[in-house]
Amino acid sequence: MAPASNFNSISNTVCVMDASTRLGSSLVKRLLTNGYTVHAAIQNIHNGGHGEFLDACDMKRIKNFHLDPFDYHSIVDALKGCSGLFYSFEPPKDQSCTYDEYIGEVEVRAAHNVLEACAQTDTIEKVVFTSSATAIIWGHHENDQNSASMLLDERHWSDINVCRKFKLWHALSKTLAEKTAWALAMDRGVNMVSVNAGLLMGPDLTIKNPYLKGAAEMYEDGVFVTVDLDFLVEAHICVYEQISTYGRYLCFNHIINQTEDAVKLANILSPLPSSPQSMESDTRIIQERISNKKLNKLMVECQPQINGKSRGMLMKVST
Repeated sequence: MAPASNFNSISNTVCVMDASTRLGSSLVKRLLTNGYTVHAAIQNIHNGGHGEFLDACDMKRIKNFHLDPFDYHSIVDALKGCSGLFYSFEPPKDQSCTYDEYIGEVEVRAAHNVLEACAQTDTIEKVVFTSSATAIIWGHHENDQNSASMLLDERHWSDINVCRKFKLWHALSKTLAEKTAWALAMDRGVNMVSVNAGLLMGPDLTIKNPYLKGAAEMYEDGVFVTVDLDFLVEAHICVYEQISTYGRYLCFNHIINQTEDAVKLANILSPLPSSPQSMESDTRIIQERISNKKLNKLMVECQPQINGKSRGMLMKVST
């Protein structure tokens, strides 16, 4: 089956980097299902096995590469012959799994290496750069007296000074890395789009997830958004395949803005015998202050089915 792509002039070989993450491995499987040939660039080699999920035909269309995001040549090797790249970053497993004040430098360096390698790879025609909603949502109270009525979207950036002040290291790292990628992409003529994802839900979500720093403030500000893995994968493929895509795409399909949802998440992260009485009596619905209209409009234009389900069933449309 040929890839359902709007690119008519390029090959159907793409690179997924880092393919050992939940998002990366899911992208690999979905891309293979869609008929692509995949270069799976794996940073954490022990987590990067795909064979148990793939049939013999799929195995012929996947090639594994050991990825070191700080080794330019390993990136170039993985990109050879590819027309597209799906890039996401997670800290190396030999470092602390928690974001700290130094991880931003690491992530910026990795982003710079990857975009430079893309600029030097003649076959690359599009890069999908995975960023975070945390690169959008922080610091607008400090910068705008009308922030209470401000609707945040792809046009906004988190304030790096606010991130440093409140030790929001995940937000700081994602903001600096994405800005570095955009600067290099524009300077070197790389066709790039970014997907700014909400908190990724799943069985491995714990209270130690660095996205959750400042969760109470995100909730009160109406910007605490989450995304399911299937929706996030589909969004990545959609922004890659649609030739008209540009800029940044804020990606989420749920917003936590009422007590019931907050309690559900709290119980996932740290199960409680019972909900605090103060939470049970809180019936507020926090006004949403974040919009994903740009992505939702795009995904309506993509194929109308996701694994046999109507796309509308999976989408959270902001007003």
